[in-house]
Amino acid sequence: MRLGLALGYWGRGPDPRHLELAQEAERLGYHSVWTAESWGSDAFTPLTWLAAHTTRIALGTAVAQMAARTPTATAMQALTLDHLSGGRMMLGLGLSGPQVVEGWYGRPFPKSPLTATREYVEVIRQVLNREAPVRLDGRYHPHPYAGPGATGLGKPLKPIVHPLRADLPVLLGAEGPKNIAQTVRIADGWLPLYWSPSRTELYQATLADARDGFMVAPMTQVRVCADVAEGLKPVKAMLGFYIGGMGHAARNFHADLMARFGYEAEARRVQELFLAGRRAEAIEAVPDAFADEISLVGPRERIAERLELWRKGPITDLLALSPDLETLRVLAELAG
Repeated sequence: MRLGLALGYWGRGPDPRHLELAQEAERLGYHSVWTAESWGSDAFTPLTWLAAHTTRIALGTAVAQMAARTPTATAMQALTLDHLSGGRMMLGLGLSGPQVVEGWYGRPFPKSPLTATREYVEVIRQVLNREAPVRLDGRYHPHPYAGPGATGLGKPLKPIVHPLRADLPVLLGAEGPKNIAQTVRIADGWLPLYWSPSRTELYQATLADARDGFMVAPMTQVRVCADVAEGLKPVKAMLGFYIGGMGHAARNFHADLMARFGYEAEARRVQELFLAGRRAEAIEAVPDAFADEISLVGPRERIAERLELWRKGPITDLLALSPDLETLRVLAELAG
């Protein structure tokens, strides 16, 4: 099981610790470092900055939002950074949800998310393969475009730049069962948002069809601390925000995922409190048991014991959302 460092997206501004964390992760032998985006900072610019200040560590987006760019624009950014970094790029993509896609990007959320994702990946594959001009008779990402408002002058094109690697890894942040099954078929890896090493049976049948080299790379908060309850507070804050605020009351993929983990009533309660403006209560309503099973929090000895559970499952890469250098060092020692 390889280690990765997940830096997430910015809050009010850039985190001055991120460069130091990435450089220390590289020194410690971490395989990868990952950036993200929501409705603020983008994923590719910070990753390019990190690429310029490192030499070996792989670089990934976890995740870049599909609604933010056309698939060809995303492919351009990926192949450009792959060249500049000497072949270190991994492209992690996510569809996001209706609240963000329509509210922030001003685009309709696809009625068939599976089809939209499949077409998006297909266009990127064609760009990276550069075997022929991009052509796709698609519902969401047709190339050339010939729908309403088209001039009829669209010309199939292939990239001027020769991609460094046709097999640049493409990973997907999938949550629903059908989406995960499709991810196994069309992508090079899966980026689970939550992962419980004690519930691997939820994905056993789906992942059984994964080909050799398929990455399973969950993000998890890791924190070395004396007080487990205190260490779980940031985990619960994250869960409260995602389950309560990252989606509509009637359509929230994160709440649905928590329900599949066996916490349906608790997920709905978190939603109710968050949407009622009672955010502190919503965070407190997140069960400690759920926060604990999807994270690695506590004293070194406790993390060492729990880490063995993570090793036994299908995980290939553990992407640590880790806030401090000491935690990065302890995790590297325990996983080494």
